[in-house]
Amino acid sequence: MSLRITLITARRVLGQLISDRRTLALILVVPTVMIALIRYIMDSSPAIFDTVGLILLAAFPFMLMFMTTSITLLRERTSGTLERLFTTPTAKGDLITGYALAFGLAAAVQSSLASLLAYTWLGLDTAGPAWAVVVTAVSTALFGMALGLFVSAFATTEFQAMQFMPVFVVPQLFLCGLIWPRELMAEPLQTVADVLPLTYAVKALHDVQQEASVSSEYWGNVAIVVGATVVAIACGAATLHRRTR
Repeated sequence: MSLRITLITARRVLGQLISDRRTLALILVVPTVMIALIRYIMDSSPAIFDTVGLILLAAFPFMLMFMTTSITLLRERTSGTLERLFTTPTAKGDLITGYALAFGLAAAVQSSLASLLAYTWLGLDTAGPAWAVVVTAVSTALFGMALGLFVSAFATTEFQAMQFMPVFVVPQLFLCGLIWPRELMAEPLQTVADVLPLTYAVKALHDVQQEASVSSEYWGNVAIVVGATVVAIACGAATLHRRTR
């Protein structure tokens, strides 16, 4: 790996994101609008928004980064960009780390904007610090990026890439505790939820909601999400080799 090539890759991906106004709006504007919409839907029950809105601050980056990365990588695979890159000194590690840096920065900006809006205007209240919410949201965004990188190898069109959402994204959103407490679900569903990384992101957020200081349990849950991200990135790296040789 080369630090210079990695930074060049990150700058190239960021340039693509900034030049595509629709993608930029999808990443930066849509989550804040949706969070505000949910807040006013729950206008008579701010305590429920404190739970649901907090989870959405991490769920939106996961979902949007999955969509953005899978489509972006698919375009680079089908247009031949990846093949051309691998004729240069660019290694797989440079490419993946560059993507992680670019989308991680985008996720940090996205999460900071949404959290700023939620805490200052929408009245979100947590016992723990806001920065822990941002850290959790960035970890879920990187996990979504890694899954998007992986599934892009198995699609030939953008529509096919989106068909993976009901397989990799929707079950995690349903079972993580967003729409119903995980403890009240049927036992088989709780077992499935226990192996889904987004469940541990929600556990980390619940810890932020209830504890004034960041606990070791919080960091343990975030570490599980990061570990799942590393596994997904490794699988994605394997597909890069398979599809570009």
